[in-house]
Amino acid sequence: MALSAFAAQSQRFEGGILAGFNASQVDGDFTHGYHKPGVLLGGYVQTDLSRVIYAGGEIKYSQKGSRKNPDTETGDQEKYIMRLGYMDVPVYLGFRTSRAISFLAGLSVGYLMHSGEWDNHGPFPPEDIRPFNEFDYQALLGTRIELTDRLKFDLRLAYSFLATRDLPGEIYWYWWDDQYNKVISTSLYYRLGR
Repeated sequence: MALSAFAAQSQRFEGGILAGFNASQVDGDFTHGYHKPGVLLGGYVQTDLSRVIYAGGEIKYSQKGSRKNPDTETGDQEKYIMRLGYMDVPVYLGFRTSRAISFLAGLSVGYLMHSGEWDNHGPFPPEDIRPFNEFDYQALLGTRIELTDRLKFDLRLAYSFLATRDLPGEIYWYWWDDQYNKVISTSLYYRLGR
């Protein structure tokens, strides 16, 4: 009896893989717009808490940052690229509004795996590098659409609620305030197992 109750409980969990793309920008630098593309890859697990509410968690590699390309129309020749690679672990609650559509909200912590900045002359020299904080803490909102029994589409907005890099007191040509990641992501989720 206890074994069958455990088996029934364990069937409430589902897990799978996810892959998608980010469009990101960084508040606090002089670039504007979601011009920095990136990939995200990982896995997820979730469980139903009730008929309409579920909880989930993920672990994924996520590329973020910002980008400014030279603009020939305005004569602005400055290029700036910030590339950040995080291992993100978001947790969230979802609310189903129909069989196929749900909305979710949650929090995420990301560990910075690598970072780099480039301008017209290539990578920043070591004396110009200002370190980023090791962790990124984000709030997230999103919507998920069930396309098939196994495949889901996820659209999500995330914003850092603690700075990813603090301005060290002086304004730089590319950086005017504390910096915060701002990300729009689109992903496909594929459920594994039965």
